[in-house]
Amino acid sequence: METNYQYRERTPEPLPERELRLGEGRISGISSITLGILSVLAVLAYLYPSYLTTTELRQVYDGEQLQILLKYGIYFSILLGCLTFILNRGLYRHLGSFGIGFSLIALALGGYRVPVGSVEPRELSLGVDWLILAFLGSVVIFLTLEKLLPKYREQVIMRPEWDVDLFYFCFNHLAISAILIFSNYHASHFHWAISQDVQATIQSIPIWLQVALIILCADFVLYWEHRAYHEIKLLWPVHAVHHSVEHLDWLAGSRGHFVQVFSERAMVMIPLYLLGADEAALNAYVVFAALQAVLIHCNTRLPFGPLKYVFVTPQFHHWHHSSEKPAIDTNYSAHTVIFDRLFGTYHFPGEHWPAEYGTTKRLPRSVVGQTLYPVTVHLGRKDSGLPKQ
Repeated sequence: METNYQYRERTPEPLPERELRLGEGRISGISSITLGILSVLAVLAYLYPSYLTTTELRQVYDGEQLQILLKYGIYFSILLGCLTFILNRGLYRHLGSFGIGFSLIALALGGYRVPVGSVEPRELSLGVDWLILAFLGSVVIFLTLEKLLPKYREQVIMRPEWDVDLFYFCFNHLAISAILIFSNYHASHFHWAISQDVQATIQSIPIWLQVALIILCADFVLYWEHRAYHEIKLLWPVHAVHHSVEHLDWLAGSRGHFVQVFSERAMVMIPLYLLGADEAALNAYVVFAALQAVLIHCNTRLPFGPLKYVFVTPQFHHWHHSSEKPAIDTNYSAHTVIFDRLFGTYHFPGEHWPAEYGTTKRLPRSVVGQTLYPVTVHLGRKDSGLPKQ
């Protein structure tokens, strides 16, 4: 840590045109069209479950119970859509119209009365159910957290490039089956390293201890995988896509080149595969990792007390995303801060938070430009914004 560095306070740029204010009809309009689109997707998932739902996720939710949620989603979409015509002289009535339209399409397709039956399992499908549940859960948990305990109160929900990150969010969840297939295939190549005695020993210890062991082993692999993306010049342009986000919030963590998304899941699958822990422990780790991955990107000042010296928290990970000199190439860990401390990449300057986010050189701002960036930067030998000073 550089003791002479002058840390500054971050002041988000005011964006009044992007603010969501009560009584204008914009909130109700956006809510209406969001619920309308999700309702159509949900009905399609009920109609074609083999193609649009994930086998693993179907085992943990009740399809008939979720139809109740679908029913209220459709009704609220219509109600909120009508509200946009009343508020502020219907300035955002186009949003309400689309919301109502999508809800009516959902009802015409069968709505919440589509029969729920057995599902023919398919290895490859789109994770529409995973997308819907993850989006609703993230909005309820993390967006609420950001509004109740924001780090930067001035940062708006629909901040610059929110739509780009929403695309990444949708892609990552829809492609979950393909990601799992690739990850399992990759991990299976390490069958030669499996020890029946080791796995039996691990399965004999308490579940909570198995979860702790999984976290540490996964964190070790993710630390070095992450560090490699930063410090190997050939790999950095791929990972730079994730670092190109300049406003961190719950949605920002979704931004990532598909090469990194697939490789990261494949790498973390190796320790899970070799440990052979109980299914309950694996499920607990998956929930922990999924929640933490979103939380650490959140715009929140949620206090963690002494836990922030053990686990990766928003403040710790925000520094990883900073383009300020002392923070560059630091804080690689995904779950705990242990390996950053052990290997000299720990940066946690007291109560300070970053003043700047992003890469040292701006990347393309579109999804297509970012996807092609690793190729164009090497072919054109452009400055990749490598986080080296």
